[in-house]
Amino acid sequence: MENILEVINLRKTYTLFKLNATFNVKKGKITGFIGINGSGKTTTIKSILGLALKESGIIKIFGKELNKKTEKEIKNRIGIVFDEGYFYEELTLKEMKKIISSSYSNWNEELFKKYIKRFNLPLNQKICNLSKGMKMKYAISLALSHDPELLIMDEPTSGLDPLVRHELMNILLEFMKNENKSVFFSTHITSDLDKIADDLILINNGKIIFCEDKNELLNKYVIIKGSKELVNDEIKELFLNLKISEDYFEGLTDKKNELSSLFRKDVVIEKPTIENIMLYHVER
Repeated sequence: MENILEVINLRKTYTLFKLNATFNVKKGKITGFIGINGSGKTTTIKSILGLALKESGIIKIFGKELNKKTEKEIKNRIGIVFDEGYFYEELTLKEMKKIISSSYSNWNEELFKKYIKRFNLPLNQKICNLSKGMKMKYAISLALSHDPELLIMDEPTSGLDPLVRHELMNILLEFMKNENKSVFFSTHITSDLDKIADDLILINNGKIIFCEDKNELLNKYVIIKGSKELVNDEIKELFLNLKISEDYFEGLTDKKNELSSLFRKDVVIEKPTIENIMLYHVER
């Protein structure tokens, strides 16, 4: 499948943090970019968009590297949503829209009005007077009103109530009805991705841990729980991460069949969530 975004050996160094990332985002997919706070998600996204200068590496969007010659064309095809919004707080929604819309040659005013009406947003109100949920709806409206091919979102649901988060997830599913659209969605709230994500990329301490199909990943692992007495050195080696307390153990593994043959007593086997898999990898 065609890659809409390619990141190859992207490197960026700060005093206490190093980013070294390689991954792809496929066309026609919603890709969840997951990791705990401080893992490198925002640094990666800012580097992709040219908002942070990379030290080295190759970034291709729509098969082209982002530079002075290609920047206008590429950004015209991208919708961007940040957690903080990056708006002029003292401007009204209408005034801010005029600034944003002038950056896009394919701005669709009718589509923008459709989203404003759908979200019941007051165009004459100052941005500083909006709730966080309304600011995010406004950001989504701006990002989608020039019909982007790739939507890049950095922690868009952080701090939002479940109802607003659910509403935004539905917007993304509607956006993806066009098979040529793609979404790159950074978040530490993995439950948002349970129903909508196609692929998952986990980053931790600036390094990519995995980049896999979500369903394959969830089917690959199981969580096994049981009595501490069942665990020996041979069994420990078959777990990706194993937690042992005074009485019982709990661990994540992709060696379900091998462990089933080794255990002679009952154990509990559960399907993991995306959050389980992320936390087991990070804690490892």
